[in-house]
Amino acid sequence: MLLTMTTLPLTAATAHLSMLIARVGRQHERGYATVHGQPSAVLLATEDFESLQETVEIFADARAMRRPNASEAKLARGDVEARDDLDAARARHGLPQ
Repeated sequence: MLLTMTTLPLTAATAHLSMLIARVGRQHERGYATVHGQPSAVLLATEDFESLQETVEIFADARAMRRPNASEAKLARGDVEARDDLDAARARHGLPQ
């Protein structure tokens, strides 16, 4: 996904809001509105915003953040499952190979 940015003064952003919303939604572009030359607001596609929210929730969940570290430690110790064992477990649960 290619993210580009458009920065406009608030008056220009307001005048072209429909066009900006369409562009942000279609191209996953971020739109920044400035007030007196300073960034003041961001226009972001709903899908991109929801993705950011999910990322924040994962980083805020201490248990979720420990899981990758635990997995990496197991891998470093050589504590891994053989492919045949994984295939057998999938078969027992009726999952595709």
